[in-house]
Amino acid sequence: MVVAISINIERILNYPGLPERGLVTLLLLLGVLVVSLLLLEPGLSRTTVGIELLVEGVVITVTVAALTLRSRPHGEEESYLVSALVLAGIGTVPFVVAGVSFLAESGGGMTWVLTGFISAIVGAMINAWVLLVEILR
Repeated sequence: MVVAISINIERILNYPGLPERGLVTLLLLLGVLVVSLLLLEPGLSRTTVGIELLVEGVVITVTVAALTLRSRPHGEEESYLVSALVLAGIGTVPFVVAGVSFLAESGGGMTWVLTGFISAIVGAMINAWVLLVEILR
């Protein structure tokens, strides 16, 4: 990701919305790292895990959504905004669902964490591809 941004930094900075897309990509990966580190603490109760996941999930989801909305190029179709929000949301919302699931003590808490990890990494790789290759077209 850092290489993709570094190689194409001038083009990224000249294209409206792409700097924010780069930040969203880094935030998706940061979300995976933060959740991984939070869950490493031994002896956490289900409630503590639920609160940590919920707070991290809400913060990252709101931040990514705000950046995505702000990065929308003027005059673009609504489909651009929808696809960008879906791509960002699939990598953040599962952590919110995981937090709620842990607090409710049902609903597959760790399955949602795994879903969040996979979705965030896939979303970040799609964005990295755009920032590395598609920008050159």
